[in-house]
Amino acid sequence: MVEPHVTLDTGSLNPVEEKLRGPLEEQLTSALQAATEKITHEYAGEPVDAVTVKLLEQTRAGLHPDIAAGFAPDQGELRRVAEDIVHTA
Repeated sequence: MVEPHVTLDTGSLNPVEEKLRGPLEEQLTSALQAATEKITHEYAGEPVDAVTVKLLEQTRAGLHPDIAAGFAPDQGELRRVAEDIVHTA
């Protein structure tokens, strides 16, 4: 199974985000991993694009609304996770 990890771009963080980077990365990673696990178990032949959208929606659903609103993952990386789900199912 895929074990995605979120790493924030330190060049784009404000001072408060930089101070909270470690815990924020842990929370985002945890939400993405939970979404990956759920979607993997529920996968029923959907195309990669649909799985990518579900990953983003499920990850955001697992976050505090303020954090979810600011969560803008690299779409290429998110798609790679979706491709892994599709190809391992």
